[in-house]
Amino acid sequence: MRYLFLVDTYATERVKLVSVWSEFRDRDLALRTKQDDPRGRSVHEQMVHQCVGEDLWFRNMLGIDVSAPPLPREETRLEFIRRYSEDSGKRLAALQSKDESWWEGDTTFFNVGRSRAWVMTRRIAHTSHHRGQLMAMLRMLGRDLHSNYGPTADTGGLMQNHAPTIYAYDTIEALLEGEAAGGAKRPLPGTGGKPVTERP
Repeated sequence: MRYLFLVDTYATERVKLVSVWSEFRDRDLALRTKQDDPRGRSVHEQMVHQCVGEDLWFRNMLGIDVSAPPLPREETRLEFIRRYSEDSGKRLAALQSKDESWWEGDTTFFNVGRSRAWVMTRRIAHTSHHRGQLMAMLRMLGRDLHSNYGPTADTGGLMQNHAPTIYAYDTIEALLEGEAAGGAKRPLPGTGGKPVTERP
């Protein structure tokens, strides 16, 4: 199927998102990049935005309704992870059943006509944008970062220095189990003294 790459990308993007959420702690949820500036969303507001926004996009633009409230009853870090994991898993299953004519069919992106494939590409990019904002916040908090696409400073530095890719967890199921038990992420080696920029 021509659009399988979008399904596969969404499958990995949902893992990447909850992996970043798992790097926060409950006490971090109220934090924002500048505490007295409400224009920048807090960690909690980012999680709400992701859950509500993705639910709206899928229902209104792609016609996929998971028949569940987009927000968890208890708005803790782990409950956001559980809620998003369950709902995005149902969305993934729905996407896997779609044929090429569905992907190429027209829908409305806000007030503009677009194909469903175009809308899905934008949805993935939108999620990636917000995930990047949260990763920057983790760095501002002085936290270590596992891989999200490839090596990080905490997995050994740059790709050209053969730093490894180290994911916190292999699957969403392992993440849910590990975080429910207090955290079981893979250990990180750090930079090993290697540069983490192409222009040290």
